[in-house]
Amino acid sequence: MAHTLALKPAIELGVVPTHTKFVGGLVPDDNGRLPRDADGKIVVLAEMARIVEQSPVKIAAAQISVFPGVAEEDTKELMTGLKALGLTVHIVMMVGGADPMNPADEDKVVEMLVSGLNVAKTYGIENVGSTSIEEWMQPGAKAKTGADLDAAIAQNVAVHTRAYREAGVEGSGVKTWHIEFLRGGEFQTFTDAATAGKLISALNDALGKQFFQLLVDAAHCGDSTLNIPQNEQQIAELASRDELGIFHASAKTTRGCLSTDDGWIGALMTAAARTGKLKTVFVEIFHHEDAALQGLRDLNDGHGVDTTDGRSYTQTVIDGLIDVTRRLNNLQARGILQ
Repeated sequence: MAHTLALKPAIELGVVPTHTKFVGGLVPDDNGRLPRDADGKIVVLAEMARIVEQSPVKIAAAQISVFPGVAEEDTKELMTGLKALGLTVHIVMMVGGADPMNPADEDKVVEMLVSGLNVAKTYGIENVGSTSIEEWMQPGAKAKTGADLDAAIAQNVAVHTRAYREAGVEGSGVKTWHIEFLRGGEFQTFTDAATAGKLISALNDALGKQFFQLLVDAAHCGDSTLNIPQNEQQIAELASRDELGIFHASAKTTRGCLSTDDGWIGALMTAAARTGKLKTVFVEIFHHEDAALQGLRDLNDGHGVDTTDGRSYTQTVIDGLIDVTRRLNNLQARGILQ
């Protein structure tokens, strides 16, 4: 498709292809092979090719989940294929089965992070991301406060700076590590921009430079205990410390069509634009029937709602790209985004 809608500001716009599903789209099998479609193509690569071809907006990037243990030939095929589509590749380093806040799990977490950082170094990826600050979906876990929170931050600092050193990130092409907090129920402690922001500052203080940034996901902000003005304030404070990272245009609760976001994407993306530090925006939508996310559907019924309104998920994502592009263009037209 000819690109009939131009993105006017100098913002990197892309897609997080979580709508392909974790099970059947993103997660490798027991042999480390990535899921493939009926034509033998890697599912994520085939989907990104469809979006690139069909979107009226030219996209610049894709943020891809990277799991430890993926067959090297599949990783190479995926990375080189995405670049052949003209996309800059960002990765999200997946960590599971260990608690980054528990010293007993430090070796396991570091090993997984080093694996992801090595992928980034191998394929010239400048921006890495992770949710590697707390173990996902732990029933019965309690929010850490006071001295326990201080200990959790300190252990996270130990884990992430150790991974940085052991992977040889210093002097490599990796420029920024974007940390993402999750909503309550997925996480228990790092569930809002204020608490996660304290960790980002601690990480950068320990490293002695501004390498870590907080990824601001509108969905997780919307599902946190902070309201819109409080999140806007946190965004301004992050930017003032040069710790404001990637922005995810994603709808709270449903994680589906951006029309279900109840105003959070517009408000928080505008707040990020006002800081002058907004550089990258990704549209992120989840499939309402992904088997890997049953826990989220159990946590909140809204996550399982079909918000496509009869469209394919490909078209739903493209509609999200159109919506975000018009928002960004009008932020520039109004002088908010320079």
